[in-house]
Amino acid sequence: MTLLDILRLGPVMPVLVIDERDKAVPLARALLAGGIRVLEITLRTPVAFDAVRAIRDAVPDAVVGMGTLTRPQDLSAARDAGAVFGVSPGLSPGLLDAAEDGGLPLLPGTMTPSDVMTVRAAGLRVCKLFPAAVAGGLDMLKALHGPFPDQVFCPTGGVDVATAPAYLAQPNVACVGGSWVAPKALVQAGDWAAITALAAAAQRLRG
Repeated sequence: MTLLDILRLGPVMPVLVIDERDKAVPLARALLAGGIRVLEITLRTPVAFDAVRAIRDAVPDAVVGMGTLTRPQDLSAARDAGAVFGVSPGLSPGLLDAAEDGGLPLLPGTMTPSDVMTVRAAGLRVCKLFPAAVAGGLDMLKALHGPFPDQVFCPTGGVDVATAPAYLAQPNVACVGGSWVAPKALVQAGDWAAITALAAAAQRLRG
């Protein structure tokens, strides 16, 4: 399965910050129950790698990627933890080299036409627009579609349930990333039914 195939499994990829390892598996199961298979676990907490391992072992139907990868060694560590793709907020020669060397399929963050040209030079046709709202949002995606008609984006950063449908209607958008599907308060409370309901609603955002 290619990275593009993965991103097209659903309209929304939750961006998850997991603070407690024991919340990882029930959170993944709750999202899966709502129809969301593709998850991005961010490398923002000490338990992130353990969370990926736990989900890999207990929820095999989940397609787990790891985000906030900023160094080449993050990419290899994410692969060793069981992630099947990596996500970065930006790009660097080292990260692009690591991805090319087979560390993990990489979804790099881009913000400008020059960024897009850099990832294209590395052979990548799928990237994030990040932070999407700050980078120009829909207007930027429409502008980029002209010179780069075969580049596909996952807008992330400032995308919410209200704005997601407009992003998803763009021809160069595979999915959107967002944190609203699993709010921190619901995760801390263990309200898995509410998260399942949010996931199911997210699945209906693409018309």
